[in-house]
Amino acid sequence: MNSNKDYLNKIVTVKMDRPLGTKHPKHGFVYPVNYGYVPDTISGDGEELDAYVLGEHEPLEEFTGKVVAIIHRLNDNDDKLVVMKEGRNYTDEQIRALTEFQEQYFESEIIRCNSKKTVLGK
Repeated sequence: MNSNKDYLNKIVTVKMDRPLGTKHPKHGFVYPVNYGYVPDTISGDGEELDAYVLGEHEPLEEFTGKVVAIIHRLNDNDDKLVVMKEGRNYTDEQIRALTEFQEQYFESEIIRCNSKKTVLGK
């Protein structure tokens, strides 16, 4: 099993199981971003590795882009990749704002290549 950090700066394809504007089946919130998984991977929760696709403003079925960061949850075993179109990048604060709808319930840090970590609690 690869370390999730191995995905930083790599190109991945994300299949959306929760496209922008869809409602979470259990918790009822609406996804303000495209959210999906990277096929043929395994995350800490035993499921495929989840990913937020940022910077795309319409619902998508699939997206190929660059992993610019990892949201490493400190109180959960389900890290999230942050994927964007190559050449696009958001600050840690922008990533936090765009993923807060779901990440507000977890303590996490944003991991990037060659940068310090930004840690926020719930």
